[in-house]
Amino acid sequence: MAAAGVPEPVYLDALGPRGPYRTRVPSSVTDVSGIEVARLSVVPPVYVDRALAALRGAEAFPATGLDALLEVAAEEFANGTVGGLGVREYEYLVSRTSGIPMSVVRDATRGTATFVSRARSSAEQGRPRGTVRDRRDQSLGAGHAVWARRGDVFAVNASGNHPGVHRLWLEALALGYRVAVRPSRREPFTPHRLVEALRRAGVGADRLVLLPTDHRTAVTLIRGADRAVVYGGDEVVTRYAHDARVLPQGPGRTKILVTADTDWREHLDTIVGSVADEAGTACVNATAVFVEGDPAPLAEAVAAHLSRLPGLPPQDTRAVLPVCPRDRAQALDSYVRSVAAGTRAWLGGDGIVEDLGDGSAVLRPAVHQVVDAGAPQLRTELPFPCVWVAPWKRSDGIAPLRETLVLSVLSRDRALLDALVAEPTIANAYAGDHPTYWMAPGVPHDGYLSDFLMRGKAIVGVG
Repeated sequence: MAAAGVPEPVYLDALGPRGPYRTRVPSSVTDVSGIEVARLSVVPPVYVDRALAALRGAEAFPATGLDALLEVAAEEFANGTVGGLGVREYEYLVSRTSGIPMSVVRDATRGTATFVSRARSSAEQGRPRGTVRDRRDQSLGAGHAVWARRGDVFAVNASGNHPGVHRLWLEALALGYRVAVRPSRREPFTPHRLVEALRRAGVGADRLVLLPTDHRTAVTLIRGADRAVVYGGDEVVTRYAHDARVLPQGPGRTKILVTADTDWREHLDTIVGSVADEAGTACVNATAVFVEGDPAPLAEAVAAHLSRLPGLPPQDTRAVLPVCPRDRAQALDSYVRSVAAGTRAWLGGDGIVEDLGDGSAVLRPAVHQVVDAGAPQLRTELPFPCVWVAPWKRSDGIAPLRETLVLSVLSRDRALLDALVAEPTIANAYAGDHPTYWMAPGVPHDGYLSDFLMRGKAIVGVG
């Protein structure tokens, strides 16, 4: 029984091929202050094996009527009562468990609904011109290519840092894969709501499942799928670097470059937004800014803007900074102090923890200036607005800018832009006044997911 004044925990069942499944001893999901708000049914390896077998035995969802189905699912997700939760109850729980500000969660709800409705057309953007979707296509001719799946079952080992991570696997479903989602225990509400909404719209239970597991059983899920996407840190990227079946989604290490021919003052709002939008929790938030010339004035200006952000509980509609349990905030504070040794602290040097008095704490922004473009701190990515500002010289070249998810370039140097676009380890390059967090359906995030899931298959004489 819940304590007086505290709502009963919500039950989040596993969603298997035969319907919801509730375990006798569920796992507790707590909010940022440590209060239990949900009970999550965690399934054993044998349940995962049976679910994957059911997915493998199911047929792909037919393309006919798929857009209409996705529209219904998008409306359910954005406005319906799903899994017993209205959209406002759902958003409150996401905010309180993940620590993400309510305004960010509400934007994510609308954004995810848009991605649901456009999942098929978005997935189609990655189809090579020389292929068709179906071998019966009249344009196939005497010899052509069909866009074919590399497998049947797609597994998702999701993170809980932001609701938007669940937009990616929607394309796999639209491409005919049967999908198994392992939610994060930190924030299981979004995938649970999304799977329920899609099922209610008409996706069969044998085509889409939600499988909460422990970490050991997650390995069973990944091994049992034909293709998988796995979220995590550098250790995850290293672990799966040589496994062609797994697409690791590691740190973004998103960056901004400002060259001497551009006045950064004209783009300050974009720079600050790139650091702090989404509460600084997304892989597309800038964690490093390189400045040709003296970086101190830019660092000072960014710090001045970020210092004014209020510290509030995440469910407050005015909140803009992330919140986490106080002990985790204190651990992050110690880590930042250690990593930042030898840098110039423009903000956060005296600590990043703002205690809210209920067992939780706001993670306040940090701005540090490093000594050069090769400083080791520039590889450090943290789950709040934390940015390292570095001097950059032409002689440094593009080496310090490599290994980045998004690079926003404020420069008029066409040759430099061409070199950055050509660099294989820079996933996305934005030229001009475009924030690093810009995203849209149909535009690749880290390449098209279909590059990983599909291939062109030559077809001759098959009618």
